[in-house]
Amino acid sequence: MRYQTKEKKSDYVFLILLGLIVLFGLAMLSSASVAEGLREFEDNYYFLKKQITHGLLPGLLLFFVCWKIGFRVWKKLAWLILVISIVLLVLVFLPGIGTSFGSGARSWLNIFGFSVQPSEIAKLAFLIYLAAWFDERGGSEIKSWQYGFLPFVVVLGVVSGLVFMEPDVGTFLIIVIISLVVYFVAGARLIHLFFMTAFGFGAMILAIRLAPYRLQRLTVFLHPELDPQGVGYHINQALLAVGSGGFFGLGLGGSRQKFQYLPEVMGDSIFAVMAEELGFIFVTGFIVLFLFLIYRGLRIAKESRSDFARYLVVGIVSWWFFQAVINIGGMIGVLPMTGLPLPFISLGGTALAISLAAAGIIMNISKERT
Repeated sequence: MRYQTKEKKSDYVFLILLGLIVLFGLAMLSSASVAEGLREFEDNYYFLKKQITHGLLPGLLLFFVCWKIGFRVWKKLAWLILVISIVLLVLVFLPGIGTSFGSGARSWLNIFGFSVQPSEIAKLAFLIYLAAWFDERGGSEIKSWQYGFLPFVVVLGVVSGLVFMEPDVGTFLIIVIISLVVYFVAGARLIHLFFMTAFGFGAMILAIRLAPYRLQRLTVFLHPELDPQGVGYHINQALLAVGSGGFFGLGLGGSRQKFQYLPEVMGDSIFAVMAEELGFIFVTGFIVLFLFLIYRGLRIAKESRSDFARYLVVGIVSWWFFQAVINIGGMIGVLPMTGLPLPFISLGGTALAISLAAAGIIMNISKERT
């Protein structure tokens, strides 16, 4: 006689952690964007409202839909989802459809007045495809050069190559890293991972050679005191903001650097504003909270009865983790700046909505654990 394993409840600890981080992100965005909102639109809360209407509300809808839909549906649709994401990545290069903003990268689509960033969609779409692809292959095929490594490289090359051409090197780096993490968890041979790592370094060297400003960023990372009013301006202002916060901060809303001193104050620089206003102790608490979210995700992956689910959850939390590490590392001067936003915190409607959709998938997966 066969006994059915009783379905568990979703991981509500993961949900509570996620909710706290999202609410904290809205509070920090409200504070960081006050000066820019007033200057550009005569509305202190313009960017907060935009984040809510373009990111949080559609993100919550996607979150609950993905929570309720059985995660195996995504495996069946993996190929279609990947193709759609590739089409969107191609569309950014078409005049009149693809647009660019302050960074100069042609990374957005203008659809009925709404800006959509396909590279954010591609992160989740490619993870779904990889998880399904690795799940369909046994360990021997994954370790195979012909049936595992080469097809993996080709598909990764197509997706990451389109992102690289925008150019968006930060997102390119994240896609490569999380793909390698999933590949490793699925049982890749170490020699194949070595070749991929070498390829990644080669691509970064090529990126530096093709665009001299990236070499300038690397030089400033090594010597932030060089050209503080030019190419080193961003990192120096970020370090000034972080240092000004001390242990206890200047108080929520008390940042001075956000008043047109710190570039990208609502985007990749928002961590510097956090450190200035809240100080070392509170920011450390936020990092611990974020790491606990990642831990709960990895625990869900470990307890999952499905390899597809395990690969997908590991990929999603790796995406959040490495993107946060690169963002925070750039703001405190231990890593070069890449322009990557801080997950759930930085301004970006598409980024928040897709991250919430990914979290909804994790919540659904958490119902089927051992």
